[in-house]
Amino acid sequence: MHAKRKRDGSPRRDSPDSKRACDSSDYRRGGRGRGGKPLQHGSHAHKKKNMGRKEHFREQLDRRGRNEEQQAKNKERAGQGEQASVLPAAFPSEELEAEERRPKRKVAVMLGYSGTGYKGMQIDNKQKTIEGDLFNAFVHAGAISKANADDPKKSSLVRCARTDKGVHAAGNVISLKMIIEDDDIVEKINSHLSPQIRIWGLQRTTGSFSCYQACDSRWYEYLIPTHSFLPPHPSSYIGKKLEEWAEKENDLEGYRKRQAEVANFWPEVEEKHIKPILESLDDSIRPLVEEALYNVEAVDGPEGDPAIDAAYDVKKEQSVTSTENSDRKTRAEQPEVATTLNGSIDAEVQQTVDEIQKQEPDLVLNDHTDGTIALLGSVVDKPALEAAVKALKAAYMDAKKAYRISPERQARVQAALAQYVGTRKFHNYTIQKKFNDRSAQRYIKSFKVAENPIIINDTEWLSLKVHGQSFMMHQIRKMVGMAALIVRCGTNPEIMKQSFGNVVVRIPKAPGLGLLLERPVFDSYNEKQAKMHGRENIDFSKYEKEIAEFKEREIYQRIFREEAEGNQFNAFFTHLDNYRDPTFLYLSSGGIEATKKLENKAIQEKWEDSEDENASGGEG
Repeated sequence: MHAKRKRDGSPRRDSPDSKRACDSSDYRRGGRGRGGKPLQHGSHAHKKKNMGRKEHFREQLDRRGRNEEQQAKNKERAGQGEQASVLPAAFPSEELEAEERRPKRKVAVMLGYSGTGYKGMQIDNKQKTIEGDLFNAFVHAGAISKANADDPKKSSLVRCARTDKGVHAAGNVISLKMIIEDDDIVEKINSHLSPQIRIWGLQRTTGSFSCYQACDSRWYEYLIPTHSFLPPHPSSYIGKKLEEWAEKENDLEGYRKRQAEVANFWPEVEEKHIKPILESLDDSIRPLVEEALYNVEAVDGPEGDPAIDAAYDVKKEQSVTSTENSDRKTRAEQPEVATTLNGSIDAEVQQTVDEIQKQEPDLVLNDHTDGTIALLGSVVDKPALEAAVKALKAAYMDAKKAYRISPERQARVQAALAQYVGTRKFHNYTIQKKFNDRSAQRYIKSFKVAENPIIINDTEWLSLKVHGQSFMMHQIRKMVGMAALIVRCGTNPEIMKQSFGNVVVRIPKAPGLGLLLERPVFDSYNEKQAKMHGRENIDFSKYEKEIAEFKEREIYQRIFREEAEGNQFNAFFTHLDNYRDPTFLYLSSGGIEATKKLENKAIQEKWEDSEDENASGGEG
């Protein structure tokens, strides 16, 4: 029987063709399955239609064939001298045939990790990553079959948040198909992981579950020393430019008002701590040291400026931090963290002495004198010069660590962070994004400073917490970097609003050391899909005690120890203060126009993030 049609040839509503058209429409809107039930996410009404089971399996290589093919590829790569993969090699065919077939289930894996020493979360065949270690542990624990051991795609592995290299997570989620029949599977997996990575639990999910798609929002925390909000030294490059542009733009009164609560910090440090050291120096050393302290570091960034692009990613690959502690207290009960600065200061001293010699080519540094013989005018006692530089740098660092932020200064930090709340164009807060790129538009629910700072090893820290739907690569670190620069430079906060517009603003990303993924949120999935299919909620609160202990041991103490040893935040902001070109003059009273007035436009063009990371992925 022919289908009933209208005069124009289109099928009538009650015709079979019309029903097929409706089915097609249902498919485009999500589709309906057997009995008219809605299809699960990732499925559709005509999935593999017209394909029988035998035909479907003939379409692909059998498991033995796939693994033999993978083995051949591995041998070929090894013969070409390629670096071996960090993933397990394909197992021999005999082992695959002997392996017991066990059912796989779709699960959400709740985990935490310290990112120090890792190249990020996302799996990489050639580098050490969190997922790489996880997948190996799954295989060794029997949660991934040998047939699927050489390729995570076979298990449909998806991550909720792709953290940058060095970034930590108290709570993150990956979803995949796993063998979870063993009651002690979590313990088995953890036994094959370093103490830096812990699985909190495995939660059965719906078959179509994707932790990336199902995640409603994410909470991140950033821990930062309060001395990061001190103004640049008046003798630094940016310190001088801030005054010059404020006077030039008739904004001197406004600029000084924005710095009122820290106006006396540097004069007092110079008088109480620096002047006595300078007065004790020999006349041949004093002028060299003064020149070194205030001008030697003010040099152009290297070509491509990796020191700034990487947020300087200073000295070591580290990250994240935060703290649930809201009370201002000195953690006397915590394990003592070494406060020696010898490692970082010795390197700075050597760099400073090298620069002194470059600026004074006729200078001779004598490292054999015993002090009993008078030296010629062009000859300087090298050990005495090094000791003087070291003493002065240590005095400056000690003064910064002794700083305690005032309520007024802290309120300025909160006011800056509040500018991010809402839907904004964050094209300047990531890499390779333009103003008209719709993916640069993100929604921030809140960004708050913990009410009470905490004191760790004589250094005061602020905890900053941000809650957003999703974040682009480096976005949080750049948001923190911008807010810190706005406060420390006494910049008019209006510049932040302009950064969301159709302009280019170069924003350095703050050190990864301070960043921590606290937890992803799955409220919508929990309330709808989990309830509908009889699955438990994905909820980190069930592991609150274990997570708190892990954060304290593997994340917080690691952050505080690394900062005490390396002074990464001080190095980062000191470098920016002395970056001698107009790239960051938008922080002055001249605003973005001051940055645009470059004598050589190529200077601005050369500044860009250059880490070899995938710009399309990643958070934080």
